[in-house]
Amino acid sequence: MTQDAVPTTETVRADWAGIDRLPTLDLLRLMNAEDRTVPAAVAGELAAIAAVVDAAAARMARGGRLVYAGAGTAGRLGVLDAAECPPTFGTEPSLVVGLIAGGRTAVTEAVEGAEDRTDLAEADVAALGLTPADTLVGVSASGRTPYPLAAVRAARTAGALTVGLACNRGSALVAAAELGIEVEVGPEVLAGSTRLKAGTAQKLVLNLLSTAVMVRLGRTYGNLMVDLRATNVKLRDRARRIVAEATGADEDAVRRALTATDGRTKDAVLVLLADVDAPTAARLLAAADGRLRDALELPRDQYSNRRT
Repeated sequence: MTQDAVPTTETVRADWAGIDRLPTLDLLRLMNAEDRTVPAAVAGELAAIAAVVDAAAARMARGGRLVYAGAGTAGRLGVLDAAECPPTFGTEPSLVVGLIAGGRTAVTEAVEGAEDRTDLAEADVAALGLTPADTLVGVSASGRTPYPLAAVRAARTAGALTVGLACNRGSALVAAAELGIEVEVGPEVLAGSTRLKAGTAQKLVLNLLSTAVMVRLGRTYGNLMVDLRATNVKLRDRARRIVAEATGADEDAVRRALTATDGRTKDAVLVLLADVDAPTAARLLAAADGRLRDALELPRDQYSNRRT
């Protein structure tokens, strides 16, 4: 796609020109039919997404971070995905970071012109002090938005792994990055409104990236969120269910394990499955870099202070 070419996400479908005259149900059917094309478009990029996951996870295992950079809808989706990682995976807020053109104000309201400010992108990236252990994913439906494009270039200069996520083929964003994901969703029902199919595609891809990276980092046990932070009634109930599911223990044993480990779900699972006390569980997890499955597979002679 040349700089002057109109991205497919911005093109107008003549056969949809009369959507304002459609009965409401027919309008919704049209939009829903188009939405159903998005997962298939994402599926076509799974190999590219897997390459990003493996590369990012390898760097994060060495202490790196995952950073998203975007403007408008793309930026908000990155901020959202980053914000959901601490409660889901027990990560520090600094591990997955969302940069949005215009700063935090732009999360809830439009900051006109911010997406064109390459200087803001460069400053935002510089403030993070990126290293070769970090990964930055620039997100843009068109693939040519100045803010994420400048963020990718600045991150690459800093030595970080760079990824371009766009919804058009042959984008400048992907060309500027080391790895690329191009989910071609085609024209929007409402021409140019990339919060629709393009936004859905970006949300799906970011979910895939962050979830798969956390699985690779041992932040789950099977499909259980053993690193979740039980910070409210709902999550404390979920933590009890997770420990029970992982161990098969009865309710009283689960409660005792969670109390002994100060509510740390992963530690409580290890207490019950390895039959060790809470300090030993913490020590085993530290020796296994926080990976519960690896901690369970440590030689039995490393288990000390068994529960009495």
